[in-house]
Amino acid sequence: MAARRRWLLFLGSFWVAFLLEPSASAAAASSSRSGGSPSSPQQQQPAGPSVKTFTPFYFTVEPMDTLSVRASSVLLNCSAYCESSPKIEWKKDGTFLNLGSDDRRQLLPDGSLLINSVVHSKHNKPDEGYYQCVATVESLGTIVSRTAKLTVAGMPRFVAQPESASVYRGNSIVLNCEVNADLAPFVRWELDHEPIFLDDRVFKLPSGALIISNATDEDGGTYCCIIEIGGSPKYSDEAVIKVLPESEMVSDLVFLKQPSSLTKVTGQTAILPCVATGTPIPAIKWTRNEKELVAESSPKFLLLAGGTLKINDITEDDTGTYTCIAYNGNETIEIQAELTVQAPPEFLKQPSNIYAHESMDIVFECDVTGKPAPSVKWVKNGDVVIPSDYFKIVNEHNLQVLGLVKSDEGFYQCIAENDVGNIQAGAQLIILDHAPATTGPLPSAPRDVVASLVSTRFIKLTWRAPASDPHGDNLTYSVFYTKEAINRERIENTSHPGEMQVTIQNLMPETVYVFRVIAQNRHGAGESSVPLKVATQPEVQLPGPAPNIRAYPNSPTSVTVSWETPLSGNGEIQNYKLYYMEKGTDSEQDIDIGGLSYTITGLKKYTEYSFRVVAYNKHGPGVSTQDVVIRTLSDVPSAAPQNLTLEVQNSKSILMHWQPPPAGTHNGQITGYKIRYRKVTRKSDVTESIVGTQLSQLIEGLERGTEYSFRVAALTVNGTGTSTDWISAETFESDLDESIVPEVPSSLHVRPLVTSIVVSWTPPENQNIVVRGYAIGYGVGSPHAQTIKVDYKQRYYTIENLDPSSHYVITLKAYNNVGEGIPLYESAVTRAYTDTSEVDLFVVNAPYTPVPDPSPMMPPVGVQASILSHDTIRLTWADNSLPKNQKVSDARYYTVRWKTNIPANTKYKIANTTTLSFLVTGLKPNTLYEFSVMVTKGRRSSTWSMTAHGTTFELVPTSPPKDVTVVSKEGKPRTIIVNWQPPSEANGKITGYIIYYSTDVNAEIHDWVIEPVVGNRLTHQIQELTLDTAYYFKIQARNSKGMGPMSEAVQFRTPKAETSDKMSNDQALGSAGKGSRLPDGGTDYKPPMSGSNSPHGSPSPLEYNMLLVIIVSVGVITIVVVVIVAVFCTRRTTSHQKKKRAACKSVNGSHKYKGNSKDVKPPDLWIHHERLELKPIDKSPDPNPVMTDTPIPRNSQDITPVDNSMDSNIHQRRNSYRGHESEDSMSTLAGRRGMRPKMMMPFDSQPPQQSIRNTPSTDTMPASSSQTCCAEHPEPESAAGPYLPGTQEEEAGPNLPTAHVRPSHPLKSFAVPAVPASGATYDPALPSTPLLSQQASSHPVHSVKTASIGTLGRTRPPMPVVVPSAPEVQETTRMLEDTESNYEPDELTKEMAHLEGLMKDLNAITTA
Repeated sequence: MAARRRWLLFLGSFWVAFLLEPSASAAAASSSRSGGSPSSPQQQQPAGPSVKTFTPFYFTVEPMDTLSVRASSVLLNCSAYCESSPKIEWKKDGTFLNLGSDDRRQLLPDGSLLINSVVHSKHNKPDEGYYQCVATVESLGTIVSRTAKLTVAGMPRFVAQPESASVYRGNSIVLNCEVNADLAPFVRWELDHEPIFLDDRVFKLPSGALIISNATDEDGGTYCCIIEIGGSPKYSDEAVIKVLPESEMVSDLVFLKQPSSLTKVTGQTAILPCVATGTPIPAIKWTRNEKELVAESSPKFLLLAGGTLKINDITEDDTGTYTCIAYNGNETIEIQAELTVQAPPEFLKQPSNIYAHESMDIVFECDVTGKPAPSVKWVKNGDVVIPSDYFKIVNEHNLQVLGLVKSDEGFYQCIAENDVGNIQAGAQLIILDHAPATTGPLPSAPRDVVASLVSTRFIKLTWRAPASDPHGDNLTYSVFYTKEAINRERIENTSHPGEMQVTIQNLMPETVYVFRVIAQNRHGAGESSVPLKVATQPEVQLPGPAPNIRAYPNSPTSVTVSWETPLSGNGEIQNYKLYYMEKGTDSEQDIDIGGLSYTITGLKKYTEYSFRVVAYNKHGPGVSTQDVVIRTLSDVPSAAPQNLTLEVQNSKSILMHWQPPPAGTHNGQITGYKIRYRKVTRKSDVTESIVGTQLSQLIEGLERGTEYSFRVAALTVNGTGTSTDWISAETFESDLDESIVPEVPSSLHVRPLVTSIVVSWTPPENQNIVVRGYAIGYGVGSPHAQTIKVDYKQRYYTIENLDPSSHYVITLKAYNNVGEGIPLYESAVTRAYTDTSEVDLFVVNAPYTPVPDPSPMMPPVGVQASILSHDTIRLTWADNSLPKNQKVSDARYYTVRWKTNIPANTKYKIANTTTLSFLVTGLKPNTLYEFSVMVTKGRRSSTWSMTAHGTTFELVPTSPPKDVTVVSKEGKPRTIIVNWQPPSEANGKITGYIIYYSTDVNAEIHDWVIEPVVGNRLTHQIQELTLDTAYYFKIQARNSKGMGPMSEAVQFRTPKAETSDKMSNDQALGSAGKGSRLPDGGTDYKPPMSGSNSPHGSPSPLEYNMLLVIIVSVGVITIVVVVIVAVFCTRRTTSHQKKKRAACKSVNGSHKYKGNSKDVKPPDLWIHHERLELKPIDKSPDPNPVMTDTPIPRNSQDITPVDNSMDSNIHQRRNSYRGHESEDSMSTLAGRRGMRPKMMMPFDSQPPQQSIRNTPSTDTMPASSSQTCCAEHPEPESAAGPYLPGTQEEEAGPNLPTAHVRPSHPLKSFAVPAVPASGATYDPALPSTPLLSQQASSHPVHSVKTASIGTLGRTRPPMPVVVPSAPEVQETTRMLEDTESNYEPDELTKEMAHLEGLMKDLNAITTA
C-alpha cells in the first residue's frame, strides 16, 4: 500500500486531476450557452507552480435567427469573453468572410456583424444564409458560436385577396389576404382607408386573413389589405362588406374558416382558426384528444374572434388532436386539426474541463435532448472532429480521445442541432507535463520484454524485473504502444505493484504495433525497454451481414424472410442460418437455408416475431444482421367467448353477459361480437346482430313466455370466430312489477342436524312482484352474522359447518333490483353429538392450548358460489371489517381455497386475490365443490369463512363407456349379452346408452343398427342374430347435455350351429328360435341329430306328420274360435254403443283403435281360405295404398333381409320394452318356420320422417274392467302393463290391431274378424287394419325384430309382413294343455271341410 501511495504522489498532477474530475461540471461556464457566464469556480488545478490553469473562454452573446427585408440593414450580435482579448471572425455557410474588403459587411468592435443594404433578388441572394461567429485566443484555442439563419423576405405578392360579401348582424365573416409566409408579419388592414383596431372580436390571423365575429352595423364598409415592408406599401383589392339585419330563416351551419394542422416550437403561441356561420348563430367549443377545453378561466387557452383558439406558451404536453365543434341547437358540425410540438436541443449534461497526461485516454461527456432527437457533432479549436481510430464517438454523443499527445490540447465543443435550433457547449483539455523525479535511484529498463500471446485483436506482453531491482516487488509498470509509423502512443498500466504482464486489447488485426515498458519506483520513472515490434494475426475472413433483410407475413401462421448476398463475402457463402424468436420469449430457433429467402410456417397467429440472418463460409459464421420484427397476420378467433350467461329482464327482453375468448386465441384485435338467437322451436329463423367490444347486450323485442336460444362469437377484421354453445332462457309470461321490493316469503321451515340446518321455503304469495333471489341470514343468537344469496328458483338450502348444540337464528328475505323485502324469522338448535366416545377422544387428544391473538381478523361472510359454466364458478363474499361501501383501500388480500370430496383425499387448491370476488376456473363438470375464504392483513389472518358449495354444470360425456364385453347367452346361440362400465368422464348423470352393431366395421355409422338402452343399466341383450357371423359393437353414453364419444369397436362371432343339447334345452324352455313344438316322446324320446334341426335339414316322416297335425289343428281351431267370438261380439252391439272410433297413433304414425270391447269394429276384409289372402275392400283415402306381398319363409335362412327403415323402428320399439319383459316372451320371425301361402295387407304409404322410428306396440292390455283397447306407451315403464293371471280367453275382448300376430292358441294362426251387423256404420276416418291380434294367455305380446343390419336412414319400401308359423314351444304346450284336445287325421279332415263351408258362407255375407 505504501508503494502505491508513493506512485500516486509521483503521478501527482495526473491522478489529482482524475480524482477531482467529478467536480468538472463547475467548469461548464467556460463553454456555456450564449449570454452565459461562469456560475461556479473553475476546476481545481493540480499542485505545482508550473501547472497551467483552465482559462475562462466563452460567448456572452451569440447570433440569433433574423428575418429581414431587401435593402434594409441587419445586425448579427456576437460577443466573447476571455482574459486575453479574443479575435472575432465570421463564417457564412461554413466559409470565413473577408470583411476587410467588404463594403456592405462591417465587423463592429464588440464582434457583431452589420450588413448594410441587404441584397436580395430572384437570382441573387448573397446575404441570405447561415452565419457563425468564431472567437480565437492565441496559444489558447478557438471556439465557435451557434449557427444563426438570416432570412430575407421576398417580393410582396398576394396569394388570395379579400372579396365583397354580406353578413347577417351577429354572425361572423372572414376576409382573406393570403401572402408569402415570410411577409405575413408585415400585413395590416384598413376599413374605409382607416387602420382597423384589432381586439378579441376583430382578429388578424398569422396568415394575414381578417376575422370579424358578432358583426355590427359599424363593421360595414370597404376593406383593404396592405403589405408594408419599407418603401411604398402594396395594396390589395378593395372589398365591400354589407351588414344585413338578423335573419329568422334557419340556415345550415357552414365553416367559413377551418383549422389546419400546425407544427410549433415550445414556448411559441399557436393559433387554430375556426369560424362557422348559420342560423341560429352557432356557438363554438374545442376539445383536445376528445376532452373538452375550458377557455373561460384558463390563461393558456383563449377563445378569440369567431371561435379561434389561441394557445399560449406551448409545451410538449399540448400535442394532440384538436376538434372545433359548432352547434346551434339544430345542427352540430365539427372539424379536426393536429398540433405537433417540437423542442429545440437542450443540454442534459455539458462537457467538463479535463487535465490529462500524454498517452492517456479521455472521454468528453455530452448528453442532449430535443424533439426531433438532435444530432451531435464535436469541434476542436473551431474544426470539426472527424471520427478515426483515436477520436471516437461513444455512447451515442460522447467523444473519446485515445493516446493523447500534446497537440490534442485546446477547446472542445459539443454542438447539438435539430430542425428547430442548435446549441453549443465546450470544455478545455490541458496536457500536463510529468513532474520531475525526486532525488534517488531510478529503476533500469525492464528485461526480456516478449509477446507471450498474439491474437487478431489482442497481445499479451510479459517481462522480467529490471537488473537494478531484481525482485521488483515495489515497482509498477507502464506499457506504451502505438501503431508502427504513428507518433501517438497509448498507455496501459499494470493493475498492482510487482505485476510483470499485461494484455493489450482492442487492436487491429494484421497490424504491426510497437511496445515499450517503463518501470517506476517511489522516485520516478526509469529507463524504457527496447521497443518491441509485434504484428497481430490476420483475422479469419468471415462473411459480413446480409444486406436488405426483409420480412413480410403471408398468412396468420407464416412469414417470408428474404435477404441479399453479403457485400463483403470474404469467400464463397456455403449457407445461411435464419434465427427467429417470438417477442417476449428467450427461446430462439434456427433453420439452415441454402437460398436467399425462406418461408417459416407454423407460427402463432397475430404474434410478433424477430428474425435475423447469419451467413456461413468455410471459416464459420459471419456477422449477424440486425433483428427484423414482424407480426403475423390476424385471423378469426380460434375459441369461443367465455362464461356466456343469460338474465331474463322482462317478458320481452333478455340480457346477455359474456367474457372474451381466452388469451392467446384472439388471433387479432377483437372488433366486436356476433350474437345469434332463435326460438327453441323447430325451423325457427335465426336472428343475427353485431355489437361492439362491450361484454353485454340487451336483446329486446322478444315474445312473451317463449324460450330462446342464444350464442355469441367474437369478431376480428378477418371474420367470425368459434361460437359458444346454444344457451336457452325463457321470457316471462307477463311483466312483473319491480318498482317495489318483494313481499315476505309465504313460509319458512328449518330442520336442524348436528352441524347443519336444512332451510326450505315457499315464495311470496303475491306472484306479481319480481323476485331475483333470496337472502338467507344466520348466526348464533343473531341472523346477521352471515348472509347467503341463492337463485330465485331455489326452494331449499343447507347451512353447513355449524356448531353442535347451538341456538341459531335464521332469516329469509326475497329481493330484487329495488332491494330486500320483509324478512321471515325462524330459530333452530343444532343437535348434540350422541357418540360420547368421540367426545372423550377429542378431549383427551386435543387439550386446550391458549394461543395469544389480541386482535384476530374477522373472517369473510356471505360467501356465495355462482355457477357460470361446466368448469367455472364465481365466488363472492363480503368483509365486515371494511367500510359500508366494501372498498378495499389497504394492503389486505384474500385467500380462496376449494376442493371436491371425490375422492375423499383431494387436497385444497388455493389462490389469492385483492378483490371481493374470484373466478375459479378449470373445474370438473357436474362436480360438487366446497369453497371458503380467509383474509390476511400484514401478519394477521382470519380463520376460514363458512363453506359455500356449488356444483358445476353438466357437460356431454368426454370419454366412451369402458370395458365393453360381448358374450353369448347360455343355451341361446342367437342371443348375445353386451356388458360395459360407465364412462370415466361421464360429466353428469348418465340417462342412457346407445348400442351400435354391424357386420361391417367400416360401414357408415348411420348404417349400423341402433339399440337404445334407457337409464343407467350396464348390460343388454340382443337377440336373433345370424349364426356364424362376425358382429361389431360400439357403445355411446348420453346425459342431459348430449351424446358422448363412441367406444372402440368390439368384435364377436356368433356360434356356427346349435348343438343338440341346446336344442333340447330350447324345446324344454320354449326359447325363441324354434317355431314348432316336437312331440312328447316320453322316456323313449331321443333328441334328434343337430343336422336334422338345422335350417337346411329334413325332418323324419314321423316328425313331419306330427308337425302337419299340429299346424292344421292350430289353424282350424284359431279360425273357428275367431269366427265365434266375432259373431258373438257383433250380436252384442247396440245402437247407443255405435260411436265413431278414434285412432291412437304411436310415435311412427301406426294406428290403434280406442274404445271398449263392444266398440271395436273389425276391418272389412276378404278372407279366401283357398289363398289365405287378405284384401282391403274399403276405399282408402290414399289413392295408391302400399301393398306388401310377402311370402312366408320356410325357415330362418329364407327370411331375406329387407332394405327398409321399419326394421330400425322395430329394433327401437323392442328395445324400449325389453327391460320389462321376460326372455321367453319375445316372439321372433327368424325362429318361426313352416309353409305358409302369401298374405297381402295395406300399410301407410307416407314416407318416413326420420331414420329411426318407434313401431306400434303390440302389447295388449288384459281384459279387465278397462274400456281401452289400445293405449299409448310414452314411457318404457308403461309398455308392459300389469298382467292378470286369471284372465283367460273367454274373458278377452277384441285386441289391438297389429301387423304382428301373436296366437294364443295352437289353432289360432289367424285372427278372423266377425261379420259386422247390418246396421253398423263405418267410420272412414279409421284406417284399415290387416289383422287383429288376440290377447296372449300367459304374458304380454311384444313386437318382432325383422330388419337386417345396415338399413337405417333409407327410404322405406313396402313393408314385408311375415305371419309366424306357430307360437313358441312353451306357449303352445300350455295352450294344448288348456284345451285338452287330441285330433286324429280323419277328424281333422272333416273339420277342414266344415271350415271351408263356413268360409264360403262368410264370403257370401261380406259380399252382400
